[in-house]
Amino acid sequence: MTELAVETHGLTKRFGRQLAVDDLDLAVPRGAVFGFLGPNGSGKTTTIRIVLGLAAASAGSVRVLGHDMPKALGTVLPRVGALVEGPAAYPFLSGEANLRRLDAADRHASPRTRDQRVVQALERVGLSHAGAKRVRAYSLGMKQRLGIAAALLRPRDLLVLDEPTNGLDPQGTREVRSLVRSLADGGTTVVVSSHLLAEIEQICTHAAVMRTGRLVAQGSLDELRGLGRSRLRVLTPDPGRAREELARLGLAVEHEDGVARADGTATVRAELPDEPPLLETLAAALVAADVRLRGFEVEQDTLEDRFVALTGEGFDVAQ
Repeated sequence: MTELAVETHGLTKRFGRQLAVDDLDLAVPRGAVFGFLGPNGSGKTTTIRIVLGLAAASAGSVRVLGHDMPKALGTVLPRVGALVEGPAAYPFLSGEANLRRLDAADRHASPRTRDQRVVQALERVGLSHAGAKRVRAYSLGMKQRLGIAAALLRPRDLLVLDEPTNGLDPQGTREVRSLVRSLADGGTTVVVSSHLLAEIEQICTHAAVMRTGRLVAQGSLDELRGLGRSRLRVLTPDPGRAREELARLGLAVEHEDGVARADGTATVRAELPDEPPLLETLAAALVAADVRLRGFEVEQDTLEDRFVALTGEGFDVAQ
């Protein structure tokens, strides 16, 4: 059985009559880069706040790093770094001074090695050149990186990042992705909450999908992709005969507008069953039915197709 870094059972959160999180069973494997995906307002941040002890659940249970929460806050939180709902910093202080203040508030941190920790945290997020600047002069992306640096002042078993690339330029985004991968390679479990599908696909090993407070799917990325459909795509100048033959073979033929291309061919698509016939058999049957084949391939639902189907809503899929 896979050891879990975060697990919830029946987790529920109500705000008056609004049900923000509805009976959530979440399972984050240790060592994973876990994408927490869903449209804005789907309940991701509320769930994270409950997991970290920043909000109380209305019902259900939470375990983090093997301990019941919020009972074990004092034991668990020193092992957890988090950036939730954007970074907060004193604008009139420098980035370095902000990190020193945060480090000083940690009763488990040795004052003798504080400067070293601050320098290393700034280096890891690419802010060494701006550590002496006041935070009021930082761009949004720089503030985001400073927030991640604060989460990395000490070694962490679990790192929780809520929209970590918000406001970052493409270079900053690549740096954060590289940082997340390096942390995971070092044994840290990383939870990345995002509404950006590209974010999840490029850095995560596992994911969960939320919709209006409910969990609609979770698992490894390969497992989630496997939930999608496979379709046969046939390019032919004989679309009518192709549809008839595919239907005769028991395939569900998708509706097409029948518009031919400039070369006189049209596309016919049919959904393949879980155990489809051999492609060679399908091709031979079409040829035997006098269907001229100009193209013949299997199309698989992308992760984007699958997530949009699960949530009923679109995602931002590009940076």
